[in-house]
Amino acid sequence: MATTKPVRKPHEPEKVSISDRLAHPMAHYQVLLGATGLLLSLGVVMVASASSVYSYQMNNGNSWALATRQLIFAVLGVMSMIWFSQRRVETIRRIAPFFMVGVLILLVAVLFIGTATHGQKNWIEFGGPIRIQPSEFAKLAIVLWAAEILDRKYHVIDERRNLLVPLAPVCGIVLLLVIAEGDLGTAMVMMPIMASFLWFVGAPKQWFAWMAGVAFTGIIALSIAAPYRMQRFTSWLHPGADPQGTGFQVAHGKQALGTGGWWGVGLGGSREKWGTLPEAHTDFIYAVIGEELGILGTISVLLLFSAIIIVGIRIARGTNDAFIQIATLGIVTWIMTQAFVNIGAVLGLLPITGVPLPLVSYGGSSLVPTLMGLGILMAFAKHEAQENA
Repeated sequence: MATTKPVRKPHEPEKVSISDRLAHPMAHYQVLLGATGLLLSLGVVMVASASSVYSYQMNNGNSWALATRQLIFAVLGVMSMIWFSQRRVETIRRIAPFFMVGVLILLVAVLFIGTATHGQKNWIEFGGPIRIQPSEFAKLAIVLWAAEILDRKYHVIDERRNLLVPLAPVCGIVLLLVIAEGDLGTAMVMMPIMASFLWFVGAPKQWFAWMAGVAFTGIIALSIAAPYRMQRFTSWLHPGADPQGTGFQVAHGKQALGTGGWWGVGLGGSREKWGTLPEAHTDFIYAVIGEELGILGTISVLLLFSAIIIVGIRIARGTNDAFIQIATLGIVTWIMTQAFVNIGAVLGLLPITGVPLPLVSYGGSSLVPTLMGLGILMAFAKHEAQENA
């Protein structure tokens, strides 16, 4: 018996599948913009909540001082993101070498004029609350510079000399400068970013085994050399051995997550932020999200990061431009690695490294370059839409 196709009523809206929506030329741009906006908004709100008690104590009774600064950082970052998102790919490519040179100058300068915080000399003060951490901008600089170099040498990339020079020496210099500042956490995030360049262009797989061995040996040696790093490592291996000492932060981070349950105790209702959980508005803001917004909030954060990562991979796979491919996957690796290291430390799966949660943790030096990188991804998404139009 013949079948007939159901007739849609005039007032009934046509159903559009998710795959159809993703097939739209501007879908990748819209997902990036939406996920970035939601994470940024959540970050500003959670910094306001998590830092209120600390800010009151440190800023003469002003509970909103840090939240106000974070909002200013967010505005500056969004302005940078919009500027980059409106640039042509060729413009971004031309900026890359100059950006790299500027960051290298700052990385050297911080060793002489930098300010030390928590044993790390990685800040340049400009008076008052204005200061920058050059190593955070180095993540974006090395991604763009490596993409530009490998794109220019793509036709001779099969020769190992062209693959390694000048990529390996410059990456090594950047790593050494960051480590010289005492910032091992940032160096640990940069290592996978740098390795990703070689992976994406098809470097021999045995190279990665050697690099992993050297990196692991270096991390162990630097941890042994600094007592506070060794304490973090031992507290990770034995979190319950010293709950009032080295394991204090991890224990209270887990307590915050466990207290939240499915729905959380409510926005602003965190108990751990009352001086119990160190770095509640920076390194351990994910724990406060879990306490105030519950499992629903923590899963939402994971889903938003996943959306950015998946869209980035789709952009890289959808283009034949080597610069876009390498820069996109480098930015994706950066955000994915940093989020994994931060959340892993909060959950006790990884040692504490002091790495902020992208877009969410307090700090302009982390927030602004991250938004710049996402703006570049948006520019690539627009380029893709124009190519497929």
